[in-house]
Amino acid sequence: MAAAVVFADLHVDSGLKSLDAHLSGKSYISGDEFTKDDIKVYAAVIGKPGDEFPNAGKWYELVQSSLAARFPGKAVGVKIGGHATSVDAAPAKEEKDASAGGDDDDDDLDLFGDETEEEKKAAEEREAAKMSSSKKKQSGKSSVLLDVKPWDDETDMKKLEEAVRSIQMEGLLWGAAKLVPVGYGIKKLQIMMTIVDDLVSVDTIIEERLTVEPCNDYIQSCDIVAFNKI
Repeated sequence: MAAAVVFADLHVDSGLKSLDAHLSGKSYISGDEFTKDDIKVYAAVIGKPGDEFPNAGKWYELVQSSLAARFPGKAVGVKIGGHATSVDAAPAKEEKDASAGGDDDDDDLDLFGDETEEEKKAAEEREAAKMSSSKKKQSGKSSVLLDVKPWDDETDMKKLEEAVRSIQMEGLLWGAAKLVPVGYGIKKLQIMMTIVDDLVSVDTIIEERLTVEPCNDYIQSCDIVAFNKI
């Protein structure tokens, strides 16, 4: 287990002296990074240590600056009443945790608590939505020319085109269309469509929409005449 650093009487000079000695050669309580240890000790120090404690004074300003950056709101200032209990001065020392209960102190003053499960889930959902949105924006498009053939020369081609255009979905845009003679009085419909590649499958539209009910009342078959990336 990691050793704990103990400070006492940080409200008087003897305690500040031990803190100043501990901070010699260090920026923060536990080394070169700002941690919860700094917040706990900072909370126990009444105010910025005097010039006779240069290490502690520099550390106090660093912690104060770090906290100010995390809490940008304007504080009105508060004072805490009561008197500290007088105990014998004890220098900073390291001692091994006697039991697992020593870890409970880490939660006494947790200004930056761990995320809850709900917060983590919400963050993951936001990230997934951003990635999905980015993917849609980056997705390529294609221009497709379809041949749509009727059953015979008696098929109502106007209703056939209406049936084709009735198919609507995200990433699909129908374009210009025209009737092209096939023979024996039969005409086929040639129609342009623009698709977003990641959202629309032309094969799926043909097999699951255009050539099944109700569209197959007018449509016998469909063929892809041209498929070009935009």
